[in-house]
Amino acid sequence: MRQIDRVDTGLLPQLMTCGDPDLPITRRTLKAVRDRSIQRIATKPVFGTTVPRSEVIATPDGPVCLDVFEPKDRSNCNPCLLWLHGGGYIMGQSEDMWNGPLFAEKTGCTVVSVDYRLAPEHPFPAGLNDAFAALNWIYNNADTLQIDPSRIAIGGASAGAGLAAGLALYNRDRDGPPVRFQLLLYPMIDNLHETASGRIPDHPVWCRSDSLAAWDMYLDGTPGLNASPYAAPSRAQDLSGLPPAFLSVGGVDLFVDESVDYAARMEKSGGTCGIQTYPGVFHAAEVAGFDTQVGRRMVDDYVAALQAAFV
Repeated sequence: MRQIDRVDTGLLPQLMTCGDPDLPITRRTLKAVRDRSIQRIATKPVFGTTVPRSEVIATPDGPVCLDVFEPKDRSNCNPCLLWLHGGGYIMGQSEDMWNGPLFAEKTGCTVVSVDYRLAPEHPFPAGLNDAFAALNWIYNNADTLQIDPSRIAIGGASAGAGLAAGLALYNRDRDGPPVRFQLLLYPMIDNLHETASGRIPDHPVWCRSDSLAAWDMYLDGTPGLNASPYAAPSRAQDLSGLPPAFLSVGGVDLFVDESVDYAARMEKSGGTCGIQTYPGVFHAAEVAGFDTQVGRRMVDDYVAALQAAFV
């Protein structure tokens, strides 16, 4: 069966706005792929009215730009979400006018979105270093940000969720700042895609060949099993001692089986990892399909998971 035939009928119209299957991702096509990504972002739905302010932090690797979305009802102890945007590690931007306002307005947290460096110009570990620097900056500037340093969550969508999962591992191993929670939306965590869903070639929006090409750029050609677990968290042998997590993924997503496996392994290692899968949902469908029944349910579920983590 074709994967498109498994898509929830309510989401089928949204597929028209979600990509060009005739533009595969390669190093040669990367500029066109990024241009297409910018066009998509320009038409992406905007949630609410929260507008970010910009911050620039100094790191050993150079300046990193952040977009800070603040809730309307600020106090001296708001929770905080470190947010990492999607884009296959090769595209995307921190000014995420969907997720930033969504979480700031729905959960009352401050959202700090990181403009991390992208591959192939800046392969792993550049983006991870930027994310870790941002996490430390948030913790060390909690008073200025008016946040509660004991309620810092990390999260992201797609590659951003993969980067958040890698950051959780990296932060654990370096005794970094305390992290309350991981919010991992359809995470890009497995550079091999050798699960049952990962071997299917024709997933809508983000297919196996495009994903493997993006992984190759991010890992700078590092062979599969040799990839660092901080880059590809599915390669991690030890998932103990991590912050509690919630994974959200569609049933018609390249990443569904590896997400289910990662959640099960976290639980087996003594951690807490809830996971919710959505039949008929393709990769990131809840954004374009935010006004559909399944899209609203998906958003409500992961917003509720973050709210519960901050209590």
